[in-house]
Amino acid sequence: MADERVHAYADDALGEHDAVALAALVRAGEVGPAELAAAAAARAERVDAALAPVAFAAYGRPHGAEGSAKDGSAKDRSAKDGSAKDAPLYGVPSYLKDNTDLRGMPTGQGSSAYRARPARRSAGFAEQFLGTGLGVLGKTRLPEFGLNASTEYASARPVRNPWRTSHSPGASSGGAAALVASGVVPIAHANDGGGSIRIPAACCGLVGLKPTRGRVVPNAQGRRLPVDLVTDGVLTRSVRDTAAFFAAAERHYRNPALPPLGLVEGPGTRRLRIGLVVDSPVAPSDAATRAAVEATAARLEALGHEVTPAVMPFGEEFSRDFVLYWGYIAFLIATTGRLTIDPGFRANRLDGLTTGLRRLFHREFRRVPGVVRRLRRTEETYAAMFRTHDAVLSPVLAHVAPPIGYLSPNVAFEELIDRLTRYVAITPVNNVTGGPAIALPTGASADGLPVGVHLSAAHGEERVLLELAFALEADRPWRRIQD
Repeated sequence: MADERVHAYADDALGEHDAVALAALVRAGEVGPAELAAAAAARAERVDAALAPVAFAAYGRPHGAEGSAKDGSAKDRSAKDGSAKDAPLYGVPSYLKDNTDLRGMPTGQGSSAYRARPARRSAGFAEQFLGTGLGVLGKTRLPEFGLNASTEYASARPVRNPWRTSHSPGASSGGAAALVASGVVPIAHANDGGGSIRIPAACCGLVGLKPTRGRVVPNAQGRRLPVDLVTDGVLTRSVRDTAAFFAAAERHYRNPALPPLGLVEGPGTRRLRIGLVVDSPVAPSDAATRAAVEATAARLEALGHEVTPAVMPFGEEFSRDFVLYWGYIAFLIATTGRLTIDPGFRANRLDGLTTGLRRLFHREFRRVPGVVRRLRRTEETYAAMFRTHDAVLSPVLAHVAPPIGYLSPNVAFEELIDRLTRYVAITPVNNVTGGPAIALPTGASADGLPVGVHLSAAHGEERVLLELAFALEADRPWRRIQD
């Protein structure tokens, strides 16, 4: 396939607006939700051949507040799907990731090991997502069960990066990232069990906030695990869209154990103490990543913050433990699939990564109790970092988005897991500890690929991250793919 930049921006109802702007146009009566949905559907169809981001499309009968994109009507489906015309993001088209149930749509989990069937009921987070006013046009693709850091498959078409189609968009929320980065929709659902919001944000030039564990409705899959890694959120092109989404989501559900977030609308006024980590403890950063982190540190200093070197207290033992825990998850999927997923589940059709992780668990299962104990203890270690810092700046990934094929599940397992461990070295910390973190598109490689940086904060301190993100975006707006 030719290496190209692909976007869907056009002179249509969506224009170049973000979600906040589109919702304002809907409230003012200048555009209808059905018109926005129809424009998004047309854009999705234009980029499909190049990017392959959509797992399931419901363009004729979308869910949520936008009504039917096919007949142009604008119906309020609030009683049925949880949307309401007074919701902050009412009428804005979006997508759900294909590992989250939405009643009437199939959930495929990125796997050919079973046949996806329409869900009988919506997941709790899907209801919260619709409660913000967003309409769902379909499902986005992910790698098998979200276990990989690239949205690639054993035999199906990969999802490609809109900035350079020869490269990966990251994962596991790779389909969502491709749709948002290419301009199909301004916002899409993503979830994160090891970096799956922040990795595709970094690869595709987007904003991706992984909230504190418990900030949104708990993820059903993660809640059943001894260490709950998974939390839901969104990918966006603007900080204000991310802030608006979490404020709207909080109207639907607020965890009383966490400080309220509310609507964050701009930079903060406090001078913050920011720790700087340039390399992960597992692998050095490549030149483009190091440059992005150091340049962002300099910008934060220029904005009045104190930036000092910090040590990431999670090294090779943490990395090994996380990989084995990932193997435990693959084992659960493979051995309980017939009971928990589908009676026709066929483990012999799982891809090479899932199968390799399952075998790793079989070889080392005796270590799992110790792994779980150590992973549970990391929350206190993480909290200790923020007794002397308000935030920590680091890379999202050790290097820029790799070419398609580099992280394919068809790569020999030992080689693939080594590549993944070196590439994804920092993001899992926030999943295990439950702390919030945001990826921001502050850099670029010499050949134009986006490079993201990572800001972490103490539990419940998403406001700190959003205020820093607003400040960086105002200081130097993110690159735009259409330029």
